[in-house]
Amino acid sequence: MEIANGTRMGRVVVVGMALVCLVAAWGGQASAGEENARKVTFVTHWSPQAQFAGYYAAKEKGFYKERGMDVEFLPSGPAVSAPQALADGRADFAVLWLSQALQNRSKGIDLVNIGQMVQRSGLMFVARKSGGIIEPEDLDGKKVSLWDGDLRIQGDAFIKKYGLDVTKIRQSYTVNLFLAGGVDAVMAMWYNEYHTILNSGLDPEELSVFFFKDHGLNVPEDGIYALGETYRKDPALAKAFVEASVKGWIYAFDNPEEVVDIVLKVMRADNIPANREHQKWMLNCVEPLMAAPGGRDRIGSLSPEDYAVVSGMFKENGLIDSIPEFESFYKPVINHVEK
Repeated sequence: MEIANGTRMGRVVVVGMALVCLVAAWGGQASAGEENARKVTFVTHWSPQAQFAGYYAAKEKGFYKERGMDVEFLPSGPAVSAPQALADGRADFAVLWLSQALQNRSKGIDLVNIGQMVQRSGLMFVARKSGGIIEPEDLDGKKVSLWDGDLRIQGDAFIKKYGLDVTKIRQSYTVNLFLAGGVDAVMAMWYNEYHTILNSGLDPEELSVFFFKDHGLNVPEDGIYALGETYRKDPALAKAFVEASVKGWIYAFDNPEEVVDIVLKVMRADNIPANREHQKWMLNCVEPLMAAPGGRDRIGSLSPEDYAVVSGMFKENGLIDSIPEFESFYKPVINHVEK
């Protein structure tokens, strides 16, 4: 009896030790897998907000890890130059506006677009209908504020297109001058300043809104960029990063409440004031701006027609010296663009 009990106990010990070893082996394999993941650095062109929700979701939900990448988000914001981070080798991939990329490529940084995420411009002019501004022509003789830099180009092109004689006022980062009646029209981003204007107490019915994209002046905004050298060295990595990012964006659109929570967590970690309702508004606006012709399976494509409009506009305004060939600038790693 004692021998039998000892035998059973021995078997239990042996089985238990085997299970411990098996669990340890699994844990070791997982750790080894994480250690073998490709280290990838990524930077956005502005501070954390729902404008970049899909990338945060891709990291949080493990979509990058599924594709063998350990993605580190570098610090971002107005004091950080995302194109320079690419040029210096600090970032493998970056989110840039098409306008940013064209200008920096003209300066000698060999940038290539590997996924055009935002298809439509969210920039606009906003004016009060009470000021008699209903159509673009009604801006003639009015005071209009415009941002500096490349953000101004679409506004200037709009004014030129309609032959408007306006008084141009330099616009700050706020819309306070417009709210105080200091200018008749103000530049705004749909998912940002326009929401601020509505939150000030004005109703949409009181406002005239002129989206530049609706007036033949579409400038696709956020795209994923890399150096040409990075792309040529490892096109499979570029493909994996874009595909995982697209998956993150689709998840964000399907699970907005959860992903806004993720965005808020990222913002708070960076000590950025976080307003849930504004971030929900932003994510809701980004989806239609990102929508590609043909549906979600075509997110990430850059239209040759849009590229021609934007590059031509920037060449005409002296912001770039020459227009790169479309095929040398755009590398469709997920291969869903009809040419």
